[in-house]
Formats: sequence, C-alpha cells, structure tokens
Amino acid sequence: MNYIGSKVSILDFIENSIIDFTKEDGHVFCDIFSGTGVVGTRFKMLGYDVIANDMQYYSYVINKHYLENNEDISFSGLKKIGIKDPFVFLNKLDNYRGFIYYNYTLEGSNERQYFKEENAIKIDSMRDAIEKWYKKGYIKTNEYYYLITCLLEASDKVANTASVYEAFLKNLKRSAQNDIEIKPLPITINKNTFSKVYIDDSNELIKKIDGDILYLDPPYNGRKYSSNYHILETIAYGDYPMIKGKTGVRQDGVKSKYNSLNCVMDAFEELIKHANFKYIFLSYNDEGIMSLDDIETIMSKYGRYYRYEKNHKRYKANKDKETTKKTTIEYLHALEKY
Repeated sequence: MNYIGSKVSILDFIENSIIDFTKEDGHVFCDIFSGTGVVGTRFKMLGYDVIANDMQYYSYVINKHYLENNEDISFSGLKKIGIKDPFVFLNKLDNYRGFIYYNYTLEGSNERQYFKEENAIKIDSMRDAIEKWYKKGYIKTNEYYYLITCLLEASDKVANTASVYEAFLKNLKRSAQNDIEIKPLPITINKNTFSKVYIDDSNELIKKIDGDILYLDPPYNGRKYSSNYHILETIAYGDYPMIKGKTGVRQDGVKSKYNSLNCVMDAFEELIKHANFKYIFLSYNDEGIMSLDDIETIMSKYGRYYRYEKNHKRYKANKDKETTKKTTIEYLHALEKY
C-alpha cells in the first residue's frame, strides 16, 4: 500500500539501529503510531511481543491482521455453508451499489472519480458480504479483520489518486482502469510471540501500558491521515458517514496534536515523560515540524540520547510537484530512559 511515511524501505536501518542501541535488551516492543504495521510486523518476526496502536480504524484493522493473527486461517464456517474459497466467491460479486459507488464514482456522485464504477460496485458488494458473514457467525473475528485488510489492499491498488485520498485525478490513470481483485495476503506467524492492538490516542494509551522498547513514528507535518486515507477508513468501517467538500472527506475525521506546530512539542514531551519503557526511539525526518535541536533537548532531559541517520528517498505527493528535492534525511532518535 502506498503510505505517507512508510518505513518499508528503511526497515533494515531501523532494526539494526535499535539492536545496536539496546544490545537486544528487552522483549516487549511497542509501535504506538503503527500505520500499516510494517515496523511492528518486523519485530514480531524477530521474536518480540508487540503492542501496536493507531487512531485510524483502517490501521487498527490492518494491524489486527498482521500482528494478532498468528495461525493459518481455515474459514471453516464458510465451508460449512458451501463456500470453499471466499476469494473466488467475493471476486464474483457485482450486484450491490452502496456508499462507495454513490459517493466516489462519476456515475454515482456526478463529481468524484476515486474509482471506476465497476470497481466501486465490487468494493461495496464485497464489503457488504464480509459484514454479513461476520454478523451471522460464518467467519471468526480474526478472519473478519483478515478479509477487510485484503479488501483495503485491493481497493488501494485501483484507486484513482496520486497515492493519497486527499484528492482524485481528473482522468482515470492506468492502474485505476484495472479490475479490482481481492487476493489472500500473507499471515505473519511466530508462535513465540504475543501481540495486542489498540485504537487510542497515543498520549492517553502511554499511561496504561509498559514494556522495553517504545518506537515512535508520529506525523511529521500538517497533512492529516484522517483526510489522506478517508476512503480506506470508510471501507474499513463499512459505514455511511457524513462527508463534506469536493473530495468527500469524513466529517468525523480524527485529529492529531502531532500535526500541529502549536501543540506538537508539548504532546511529544508528555509522551516521553509518561513512557514506562527503558528504550525510546523516534523516527523523524529533516522536513518535520519539530527541529533536531528541539527533539534532542526534550529527549536528553530523560536519559542517554543518541541519533542515527540515513539518506532516504523523499515521499512525493501530488501537491509537491514544485519540489525538486529527491531525498530526505531520516533520523532515528534514541533514548535510554533513566
């Protein structure tokens, strides 16, 4: 999935830096701004118990699958009603026009072109079927989150956007012209680990949890994930929210203090202060709204501070066309808390 701030390309850097600083001291790893869960999943595979959290529901769903699912999925309940392969069944559905069709296609909304009509109908149809299966008890909770995650990944591949849902493209791009296909996703299995996923404000959750390693990857700038991925949020919920504006964003989108220049410093220090973890790591780049000096000043108050850095390919959203900068510096700020 295309995702702002994704750490897929620098996972080795993050892993190696954390291991270098901690000397593999600790077993409980917390990713408190988890996004699509790639960092937490890596540490699950390394044998850590993982706590994950994010304020966005689509992130919660994705992490429920990748972190809490820890065994093969059989879909035994569906097989009892004659559905041998739910993916074959779902890919054949095309009979339900729902919220996505009526709000995010030209044919349905007369203005928004996030999906071609056929794909929106299939998204609505598949999401409706998954919800009905769950409510009737044909699929278990872990199977429910698994299937929604598969649908989110499939939907994102055919979305008519420049990676984020803050805006749609005037004409259907090539990938958006493809037919959507929901496919099985990998299941990350490590029987020696335990994971727990939350959907909460990070500064509130930090007062209720503890562990060994706390990894922070908050928003770097004013772009709000609630608007950048609002359609994924709606597909994840399967609901009918109040929406607004040309792009049809949800009116109930959650806001983070870490997007605000006026709030971010106080929120960050509060998080560090209340963290009951021995090691704390902050991923942040050189374009973030907190400065290097400010971060170092705050973290150094609470223990031994160090900083790792790596040149990183810059994420470029459609609104950044005027920016010629191709790389950014990714910093991993490290703290051993006293």
